[in-house]
Amino acid sequence: MKCSVVIRTLNEAPRLRLTLTSLVGQSAAPQVIVVNDGSTDETAAVIDSFAGRLDLAAIHHDAPRGRSVASNAGAEAASGDIVLFLDGDTLLHPEAVAGHCAAHGATPGLLGRGDTWHMRCTRFLHDPETATPRAGEEDRLARMRPEERERLKVTRRQIETDFASIDARAMPGIYPGAGPRALFELEVDALTHHPDCSVLWAASSGANFSVVRRDFLGLGGFDADVTNNEHRALALRMTMAGGRMGFVAGARSYHLTHRSGWRDPLREGDWETMFYRRHPLLAVKLLAVFWAGIDDRSVIPPEARIASLPDLERFARGDSGIDFDAVRRRVPGLPELGPELGPELGPAIDPVR
Repeated sequence: MKCSVVIRTLNEAPRLRLTLTSLVGQSAAPQVIVVNDGSTDETAAVIDSFAGRLDLAAIHHDAPRGRSVASNAGAEAASGDIVLFLDGDTLLHPEAVAGHCAAHGATPGLLGRGDTWHMRCTRFLHDPETATPRAGEEDRLARMRPEERERLKVTRRQIETDFASIDARAMPGIYPGAGPRALFELEVDALTHHPDCSVLWAASSGANFSVVRRDFLGLGGFDADVTNNEHRALALRMTMAGGRMGFVAGARSYHLTHRSGWRDPLREGDWETMFYRRHPLLAVKLLAVFWAGIDDRSVIPPEARIASLPDLERFARGDSGIDFDAVRRRVPGLPELGPELGPELGPAIDPVR
């Protein structure tokens, strides 16, 4: 079974260099498609520098078109049986591609969620290899002792010769913090201990996420109008079409973080309105309630707290008697979504785009 890794990247050349280095070291060599989504930095030169070291192709967009469009372009150009989506700031463990291939061989129609970890040490850096600070963090790094600054580095040499040292510094979750860590643990628990849960699509990930290319293209790929949580919208459509979410144990990725906080879906973007318009299901409406209960339990009344994905499945049946529209109004910034379609397992709106 052949795997194509599709990398979406925008103005992250120093991290992309490390990402591609981690792909050179895979025990199962993949095809690599890099979609340069309108970068204005040295991204093109970084891609060119790996010619001959990888089975590599590049797609260059003149201007940014968004993660969904970039992902779809990469998948269309890929030749592998499965497509593994990755970001240009994310390393892969040397056995990750092999792990996804093995998982798909064992489970036809799999939607493979890898083991998503992060590198907290890179959050203040523009270039992790040289420990060059990102804009606004110059004073912070200037105050560090040389040996402390040295420990922040993630280098090509470490990736090539001492990957264990990278793994030893990594932590679970895509971002640092108690909230992302708790969400990671709840998602992995559901995937590993509740394989028949009907809302496992909510445990998909934006990177280190693999699908059968034929099935992905058959459903039209990512929805270009969903600009955040596009991976969950895709997973919902694919599971409703017969796909099966699963955790790919050992296929670990490492997000080279580059911000102090995390990309909080409760506060960023208008994705939820479009997601719900496509799929007006109670489970979709409950996603934000679930996340808000992790982030700040005080805003959710005890009887409406969703403590796990099996809990989400239970509440999504719609027979709890709880007015979740009223619960949502307790969470600052959430839009009004209107009435849901009906039973959770009913048909989605516009399943193929």
